[in-house]
Amino acid sequence: MDFGLVLQTDPPASDVVELMRRAERNGFTHGWTFDSAVLWQEPFVIHSRILDHTERLTVGTMVTNPGTRTWEVTASTFATLNSMYGNRTVCGIGRGDSAMRVAGRPPNTLARLGEAITAIRDLAEGREAVVDGTALRIPWVEDGRLPVWMAAYGPKALAMAGQLADGFILQLADVYLTEWMVKAVRAAAEAAGRDPASVTVCVAAPAYVTADDSPQALAHAREQCRWFGGMVGNHVADLVGRYGEHSGLVPDELTAYIKQRQGYDYAHHGRSGNPDTAFVPDEIVDRFCLIGPPRAHVDKLKALRDLGVDHFAVYDMHDAKEAVVDAYGEQVIPALS
Repeated sequence: MDFGLVLQTDPPASDVVELMRRAERNGFTHGWTFDSAVLWQEPFVIHSRILDHTERLTVGTMVTNPGTRTWEVTASTFATLNSMYGNRTVCGIGRGDSAMRVAGRPPNTLARLGEAITAIRDLAEGREAVVDGTALRIPWVEDGRLPVWMAAYGPKALAMAGQLADGFILQLADVYLTEWMVKAVRAAAEAAGRDPASVTVCVAAPAYVTADDSPQALAHAREQCRWFGGMVGNHVADLVGRYGEHSGLVPDELTAYIKQRQGYDYAHHGRSGNPDTAFVPDEIVDRFCLIGPPRAHVDKLKALRDLGVDHFAVYDMHDAKEAVVDAYGEQVIPALS
């Protein structure tokens, strides 16, 4: 199992770069950032600095979308980074939540996302692609490689990830839901004539390492990670709106917890202490995140690995960023390598 570190690009950018360097020293293989141009600083500018100040780290978006940047711009940006630093990028992409909604636009359709996945990958790897009816090719790309990993929750999106993407990003670490969704992606890949094992499975979730499993330590960890249930809840609300409750198409284990959700202010998006996430119960924090002493993280990650998870991306948005990176490097990553 590989490990990645996920950060928001909050200023100063130098702190983001330094934490990514720390992650590489601790055995992390990937560095990921959010991509929401209004809420945070421009990730690709910071990606170039991260790549310049690390030796092996692969850098990517968790996640970009096909609406806030034109596809040829996204492809050219990744291709430029790869040309400069040797194919060390991954394009994580989804329909667009915060980036689109903060700008007053709805998330992209799945159809548009599917077209973008193929076009961005083809352009970044030097092949011709059709963008808005025009055939394009980036002539200076040589030996480019850009894996595209798709974020998904719902049945149609899971199927598309299996059919088109190089990797599947699941933004929660619940064992039951991971098993259900990985099976859906693998089945779709097989039905499309692909090798199911060729689709990299990435689980991304907050991790908070405590000194022990005392009630006080766990309560603090939950409060630091409760924001994540609210972020996932935005996507779940979309699914409920599309498929309804108890549809059988989406597990109740995913949808039931948002019944008390009142709304969401993106000004607090992805941050501990988010006032719009009070509806998220402790049970969901425990299911969706990794909290507790190192052995609890190792046990849950082993269970996820047994389900076919190849990569775990640590959301590091809380009051113990450096401590989590160090604890994973010292005790968690060695136990799973």
